Amino acid sequence: MRRTLVLVAAVAVLLAACGGDEGEPTAGEGQDAQEGAAATVEVADSDLGEVLVDGEGNTLYMFVPDEEANGEPTCYDDCAEAWPAYEAIDEPTAGSGADQSMLATVERKDGTDQVTYNDLPLYYFSGDEAAGDTNGQGLNEVWWVVSPEGRPIKGDQGANGDPYGMG
Repeated sequence: MRRTLVLVAAVAVLLAACGGDEGEPTAGEGQDAQEGAAATVEVADSDLGEVLVDGEGNTLYMFVPDEEANGEPTCYDDCAEAWPAYEAIDEPTAGSGADQSMLATVERKDGTDQVTYNDLPLYYFSGDEAAGDTNGQGLNEVWWVVSPEGRPIKGDQGANGDPYGMG
């Protein structure tokens, strides 16, 4: 029994050493970046029409201040806790209905690459609980789902006084 415990402990130490300094992903890391998969953007039907989603069907949003900053990400700190960036490890790819020529990345202040579509940095909303949810749509009139043409879809506006849509 003792020999088995020593063996299990040794294997655990080796696995921890091989894992490097990665630890658990933070709330600000995009889902595909967390999983080590290539970032994919595709089109899905929603109650708002056709919208951009990631490879798992999670809705992607744009932030009006990013558009006003010529495509530079402006959502950091508390904002990024509520609206995690859609990050990429490699070049993003277009899935069904998305236009590869509109996909790129932009470097964030922390050095990670955020997926952009038609120069709009893309985000998740932490208030979306399942694939296809669009709970962040229109919050404070600055968060919008994105059309396959790379434009914000403005409809079903919401405002609740919290600048990050969490209040």
